[in-house]
This record gives sequence, structure tokens and C-alpha cells, in this order.
Amino acid sequence: MNPIVIIIILANVLFSMKGFNDQQFFNKYKFQIKPIKEGDYLRMFTSAFLHVDMQHLLFNMLTLYFFADNIIALIGVTKFIIIYVGSLLFGDFFTLNYHKNKPYYSAVGASGAVMGVLYAAIMLFPDMKLGFFFIPIPIPGFIFGIGYLLYSIYGMKKSIGNVGHTAHIGGAIAGYVLTIIMVPNVLQYNMRMVILLAIPIVLLWNSLKTCGVLKK
Repeated sequence: MNPIVIIIILANVLFSMKGFNDQQFFNKYKFQIKPIKEGDYLRMFTSAFLHVDMQHLLFNMLTLYFFADNIIALIGVTKFIIIYVGSLLFGDFFTLNYHKNKPYYSAVGASGAVMGVLYAAIMLFPDMKLGFFFIPIPIPGFIFGIGYLLYSIYGMKKSIGNVGHTAHIGGAIAGYVLTIIMVPNVLQYNMRMVILLAIPIVLLWNSLKTCGVLKK
């Protein structure tokens, strides 16, 4: 693995393990609307290194492990870090804006950053296929990306499960936009993929504007 990927994974593991065993630490650094609106903006970064449990941590770190090195090999460490951190922050910003009237809404996890990395990988490697234990044949990456984003949009609107759907959505949007900005030739070589992945994002954006969520 690239050293930066190792550092990110170690930071997530160590920070999460501390949170598992120290509730005060966990509460101090988790994402929560009320303290963030009162000025504790550091939580928007630190919360992405905390996880609810070992399963949550393992899923996010395995996803990062599978995709990060390929992205770094193609576009370099600096651009990868920009995608990771940018997706992390926009995932939390999107969550903050969507849940701004719920002072005790809280969340943790690297899911926003990981979704940004996943979306970047799908755009950079359009022929990529993903394999799952419970599905006998590999799924094209773009189908998974579109399907998961649509599920996240549905889950956000219906408040399904104890899952940070808004962070997933914000991270995916950031990964999509940042990849286009930093690797503009995807518009030339992977235009079909760019258009396909844009469809659920545009539908979501229009839906949120219509219902007033994006208005201050």
C-alpha cells in the first residue's frame, strides 16, 4: 500500500479504538449539529475518524484499501488527498445543511470520504467491476455507484436505519466534482460515465431545491 493510505487507515483505526473505549472522547469529537453550529467546527473533520463499531470501521477501511492505491497510481498522492479530504468535509457540510434544524443529530465514520474515493475510482476506471460475496457475478462499478447513491437518497428522505445517508451523498458529489476538476480528461475519455453518474446527483439537487432544503 501507498504510505498515505497506511497512515489514513492507521489514523482511523487508532482514533476509532480510542472512541470504542472512551465515551467522553467519542462524544467530544463526533459530528453533532448543536456544538458545530455553536462554533466547534473541528468535529466536522474528527468525526470522520471515529466509527460506531468494528464492523463499521472494517467496511470503510476495506473499501479504501481496495480502491485508494489504484487512484494514487493514476493521479498521484496530492490529488488523492484532495479527493479524500474534500469528500470528507463536503459530506459533513451536506449533512449539517440537511439536518440543521435537528440540534442533537449526530454521526461518525469515514463513509463520506470513502464514497468520494469510490466515485473517483468509478470515473477513472470505467470498466471496473465489483464483486460481492452474496452476488455470484461481478457488478459494473457505475451500476453500483448509481444504485447506491439512489438508495442513499431514498434512505435520507425516509430516514432509513442508523446510517449517515447524507454523508454518503455529499461524499459522492464531492468525489464526482473534484475528479472532473483535477482530471478533466475524464470528460473526453469517459463522458458516458460522467453523464450517467451525474443523473442521480442532478435529480437530488433539483429535489432539494424544490423542497427548500438548499435555501437558507
